[in-house]
Parts: sequence; structure tokens; C-alpha cells
Amino acid sequence: MRTGLFYRLLAQRASGRFYSNAKRSVPENRGNLHEISGSDWRAALKEEIAIGVPKERDAVCIYRVPINIRQVEPKAYSPSVISIGPYHRGEERLQEMEQLKWKFFHRLFDSSRPRIKLDPLINAMEELEEEARGCYWGKIQLSSENFVKMTLIDGCFIVELFKELEQHNFIYAPSIQRWMLPTLRRDMIMLENQLPFCVLQKLFELKSNSVESNTSLRDQALQFFTPLLQRDPTLNCISKEVTGRHFLDLFRSSILPTGEEKNKTSDSYKSTESKGMETDLTNTMRSATELGEAGFIFKKGKARLLDIDLEKGRLNKRVLKIPPLYIDDYKGTLFRNIVAFEQCHRECKPYVTSYLFFFDGLINSAEDVELLHHKEVIHHSLGRDKDVAKLVNSLCKEIAYDGYESYLQKVVSDANNHYHSKCAKIRAKLVHHYFSSWVVGISTLAGMIVIYLTLIQTGCAVENHSVTLLACMKHGILDPLFGHFSFTFTEDEREGLKSKLASYFSRLFNFTSIKDVSERLKSSFITSQKDDETNQEYQSKKT
Repeated sequence: MRTGLFYRLLAQRASGRFYSNAKRSVPENRGNLHEISGSDWRAALKEEIAIGVPKERDAVCIYRVPINIRQVEPKAYSPSVISIGPYHRGEERLQEMEQLKWKFFHRLFDSSRPRIKLDPLINAMEELEEEARGCYWGKIQLSSENFVKMTLIDGCFIVELFKELEQHNFIYAPSIQRWMLPTLRRDMIMLENQLPFCVLQKLFELKSNSVESNTSLRDQALQFFTPLLQRDPTLNCISKEVTGRHFLDLFRSSILPTGEEKNKTSDSYKSTESKGMETDLTNTMRSATELGEAGFIFKKGKARLLDIDLEKGRLNKRVLKIPPLYIDDYKGTLFRNIVAFEQCHRECKPYVTSYLFFFDGLINSAEDVELLHHKEVIHHSLGRDKDVAKLVNSLCKEIAYDGYESYLQKVVSDANNHYHSKCAKIRAKLVHHYFSSWVVGISTLAGMIVIYLTLIQTGCAVENHSVTLLACMKHGILDPLFGHFSFTFTEDEREGLKSKLASYFSRLFNFTSIKDVSERLKSSFITSQKDDETNQEYQSKKT
């Protein structure tokens, strides 16, 4: 009954007026020229050309998600509990929340509260109808009365919800259940579930004339949606210049890069390319594991979410500063809808799309997530690092990307150029093969220590026994050998050959066992000396 009463009042205020899109007369067979036979098709074709193609409206800012993007994750673009705007209005699964909308709408005109009149609100919505319709992509199949009713009910619900949340520091709202608030926040950020901000601002101003408000609608909206991104509390101060045509556009504007980072384009890249300078043409970021092996250092940034910077550190290393990213179950919905908006709205530069492609290259496996989590760059509540990598790699599916448009093009290009340098390549190979884990690293260090100690031992042995070794080889091995061939060589020739062979064998032996060889040759030399003394005694006795 309350619905019928409001509808009659709305009909009276509308006074029989209906919205008109300035339609042109269209021939009955338009679009079916292939079915026209004879000479009629010529006239129909000329009439088509005379009508022309409707110009695209500049005010359009709320779109239906393209089918190729939607099919990757359909649930991310369809509300689960509440419908805001015309695209999902009337769906059966969303009808339960209509009662909640009416509850908030009636409470707005409660007699126990400061009096707010209905007529000014209806008149304002009627005046904004044409402008509001122009914000939606495609034709809205709603009559003027139903469209005004929709904007009034949905808008009053949002304004009243924000007011109640403001009274409780945006932590909870007594009128709704605890589980509803995060779900409402998720549904109200979707691209297809938006009301033009001009409609909400008008309702907020009319309501504020009767009820004092300490904050603006923009600030209330940003506070309401802040839990979706879990901003650093020290960075919640957002410039007054941040605006938007709807909630999704407003939230996107609040996380855009600041200063010089925002103005970086592909102009510098194209200028270096025209000059013939060597640059990396992949426009794809290397994985965190690969960059870590090449000497890159990851640090937690302290700027806005999209402010990523690459600096030169000590020992020719590169420091990649990345503000922390918090990933939960709702983060995929937020980023997917922002990307869809940037793909559809021609006035948007693909800042968030470039940011997600940067992370898509940076994260390829659970090991990459683990590394970034250890560096406090990524925090998540999904349970497994593998699930985080899967989510990040799926955010950019079916998205056309041009690296030249990326505000991170210079960061990616500089990182890739340093990664391909000789020093970085050598370091990456050493780390990958010999220090890939702490176990492999300890084994490598142990092996290096053993080799070092062996070299020291060998050096000491060579220093102590180098003279003894040559003498032992000469008198212990070569003297007996040449004794059997004394008739072949003269005395000088035998001495020269013995010296050369002693030097040759000393180089031929493995010096890791030189001590043993020296001891053996020394004992052989002593035995040879004893034999010589025995022979001399025998010869003297015989004489």
C-alpha cells in the first residue's frame, strides 16, 4: 500500500511527462536491408545514410561490462544482495534488499526527526532525470516515472546508510546485520551497480539543509569504501581535488599515483627509441625471484598504492620501492571493476591496469609471493601463497594492454635493462645454481672453505719440501735408473738429463699428495745412500 501511495504522488508530480531521447523516425526494415528485394533496397539504404549514426554521448560513465571480460569471472561484476541503478533492477534474487531500502527511505521522513519534505526531492530528481540517463551506456528501458522513483529510493538509501555509519565511525550500522556491511560495500563498488554522483550529491544537499552534517558526501563515500583497500592510516589524507562521476570512479581517483609518477608516459621511451638507444621491448616485468637473484632489493614504499619507484642502491644494486598491497577475498572484485571501467571509459588512462600488469609479471609462482610477503610488500588472507599468485595472474586476462601507455614503463624498462647487464647476469647464475636456498648455500660455503684450506696446506707443503723433492727424485730414482745405462751417456749428459727429468716429474705430480711423494722419495734416497756406502766399503776391502 505504501508503494502505491508513493507511486500516485510521484505520478502527480510528474504530471504525465515522459522522458524523451529525441528519437528520430526509423524505417520499419532498418537493419534488415538484406531482406529487401528489388529497387526498394536502394531507397532504404539512402534513408539509412540520411538518418546517420547517433553520436556517442560524452557524459556516459556507467557501462555494462564487455562480455569477454565478464566471462573470466562473472560473479565479480554482478551484485549478490542489492541492486543500485537500472542495470540489475528487478532481478528476483535481489528483491529481499528492497525491503531494507524502503525501511531507510521511510526513516528519512520520520516525524521524530527534523522534517524533510518529499516534494523538493522528487522535483530535484525530475530535473536531473535527463542528465542521469545520459550517464548510462545504452538505452534504459524504464519510463520516466520508474526512473525517477529508482533514483530517489536508491539515492536516499545510500545517503541514509552513510549517515548512520558516520555516527558509529563507519565500523557498523545498527540497522543492518554484521555480515551485510562488507557485502554491501562489495556490491556498491561494481561498475554496473552505480548511481551518478550528481544525483547523490543533490539528495545529500537537500537533506543537509534540514540536518547538519560535519562531512561531505565525498568524504563519507571514501571512508565507507576504504576497507576494500586497507589503506595505511598515515596516508588517508586525500586531496580535495579527488572527484568522480560515481563511487567507482571516485575510489579509483583516490589511489592514482601522485606528482611526477602520474605524468610519466611513453614519450621518453619513444624519444630514446627514435635516437637508436638500446631499450627493452618486452614491457613485461621480471618475476620477483629472478630480480632477487640479479641483486634487486625490495623495500616497502610509504606513498600511495600506485606510487612505485626504482632507485640505485649501493654496490650498483637496484632498490624497488613498492607500497604494501593487502589481498583478501574482495580485492579481486575491486580491481576487476576498476580495470573494466578503464577499458570502457575513454577519458581514463589505464593507471590501475598498468599497476596490475606490473604485478602480473612480478608474481609468477608461490615463491614470488613468499619473497614479497617477507619484504612486507604483499599481505594476504587467502591461506596459500599459490592462491595469491593465481588471483593476481587472472586479473588481467582478456585485457588488451599497451606497454607504451603505462605510467610504469620507465620503471619496467630500467629494471629489465639492469637485469640484462653482464654483472647482473653473472650474479643471477651464481645465486641460482649455488645459493638458491640456505641448504645449497651452506654446502657451497663448506666446499669453498675446504678448497681454501687445501690450498693453504698445499702451499705450505710445497714451500717445505720443494728442495727435498727435487733432490729425492734425482738421487732416489734417476741415479739408479741411469746407473744401468752408464755405457750410453757421458757423465755430463747423464747429469743434464737427470735434472730435466726431475723438473718434469715435479710438475707432473699432483701437489695435493706432494707430501706423501716427498716422504717416499726421501726414504728411497736414504736407502740409495746406504747402498752406495756399502758398495764403497766392499770395494775398499777388495782392494
